[in-house]
Amino acid sequence: MTPTELLVPTFRQMLGALADWLEKADGEAILSARLAPDMFPLATQIRFACVQAWEAAHRLRGLAFPPSIAALRDEGVHGGDRPGALADARARIDETRAMLDALAPDALDMAEDAPIAHDLPMGMIFDVTAAGYVRDWALPQFYFHLMIAYAILRAEGVPLGKVDYVPYMFPYLRPGTMPGA
Repeated sequence: MTPTELLVPTFRQMLGALADWLEKADGEAILSARLAPDMFPLATQIRFACVQAWEAAHRLRGLAFPPSIAALRDEGVHGGDRPGALADARARIDETRAMLDALAPDALDMAEDAPIAHDLPMGMIFDVTAAGYVRDWALPQFYFHLMIAYAILRAEGVPLGKVDYVPYMFPYLRPGTMPGA
């Protein structure tokens, strides 16, 4: 499986699930909710999940980050003070999914051993291969922010369950095997 075949569908379907979760949320105040006082709020988790997809799409094509990625990251960092509205969060998700849709079928397929200098905003730099970046950073960081968003929504009483987390699996469901069917 190539990086494009792995990352693009994963990012797309899980961002779609996140957008659906937000449809069940009630009220803008939920964007300021946190799991713990020292964690970022929901508004940030949504933006950072999007940032992970944008950064991977640029890093794996060897492209410099456009100012829009820094702006999205900045929105996330300041999500506690300026959470925005649910419509803003959905717009960021839609923009990210549109970017993913526009990628060529092999856009992210650099050589597995291609070096990537993964620099973080606080000055740390990780020297990894493309394969290491996908496996050890892009996917885990994306799922971290996605799962924190899910946990915040659940903690705030949004009615979510496993069905909401894996809606993309239902086309594969063998007929007659749904419990209660």
